[in-house]
Amino acid sequence: MAIEHAILVSLAERSASGYDLARRFDASIGHFWKASHQQIYKVLGRMEGDGWVASEVVAQDGRPDKKVYAITLAGREELALWTSRPTPAEHLRSEFAVKIRALPFGDPAAIVQDVHARRSAHLDRLAYYEQSAAKHYPRPDQLDDAEIGGWLVLRGGLLAEQAGIAWCDEILQRLTASEATER
Repeated sequence: MAIEHAILVSLAERSASGYDLARRFDASIGHFWKASHQQIYKVLGRMEGDGWVASEVVAQDGRPDKKVYAITLAGREELALWTSRPTPAEHLRSEFAVKIRALPFGDPAAIVQDVHARRSAHLDRLAYYEQSAAKHYPRPDQLDDAEIGGWLVLRGGLLAEQAGIAWCDEILQRLTASEATER
């Protein structure tokens, strides 16, 4: 996937200025696809040149005019084509996992601290996702077609954070058990 496809999805949901699109990335898409504000603006320009998006200058009172982007028919066709292709397997790249693997060669106390910090970060993200679910999808059993994709992605985030917490708990349990055995 390219950032272009993430932008097309966001614009298919709702037209936006580059600034609003970047804020949307920070609030939702950015949890699973990172893009800087500068990168979004650069790609929007390229996508407009490719005909996937079109922009309209909107005047604002007391502020500079803003450019609002909308997906075009060509953009919708590209999005449909992209969704029809199989998704390649995503390779996990985790410095944290390598650190856990290095446990016998490193500082176990520092690694335990890192596990606690990781667990805390998972708890924070889980709380954020749960709040988002309650706010945006209070009745997940009654979703309309336009909401199902967002809900399923949020559900994946919830499950990933729950799994991350469970993994941290297992690591801490094993390290605590092996520490007790060594005494």
